[in-house]
Amino acid sequence: MSHTYISQLMHVVFSTKKRCSSIPPDMQERLWSYLGGIAQKNGFKTVAVGGTENHVHILLSLPATMPLAKAVQLLKGGSSKWLNDATENRFEWQQGYGAFSVSTSQQVQVRTYIDSQAEHHRTRNFDDEFLAFLRKHKIDYDARYVLG
Repeated sequence: MSHTYISQLMHVVFSTKKRCSSIPPDMQERLWSYLGGIAQKNGFKTVAVGGTENHVHILLSLPATMPLAKAVQLLKGGSSKWLNDATENRFEWQQGYGAFSVSTSQQVQVRTYIDSQAEHHRTRNFDDEFLAFLRKHKIDYDARYVLG
């Protein structure tokens, strides 16, 4: 085969440092757009971005040439710098992230889930949500350290 054909959708989740409510509601839409701009500038796409004051969900479409870890590094680093420049408070993302592969057949459902984060978190906190993702995707973790 002379070409590479790839469909690589990843649902990435990361929180603010210590899960502090560091993303003001009036900055959220701007941050989600900024994350999309970082992706576009670096040759990958955000299919959906959403979250709350203390975490973000991003559905990424990655080309074969973009490693997931590099994409997340670019997103976290660029958005952290932007938030620190745009607000008076010191902003930091947590170390690490969760990433979950998504089948193309599930793209609409994942996008809907990401778009409805505000409603979703009226009844479930981030810690419970993240642990449920780890269990659903059968990812081993040590409860003493996963939420750091």
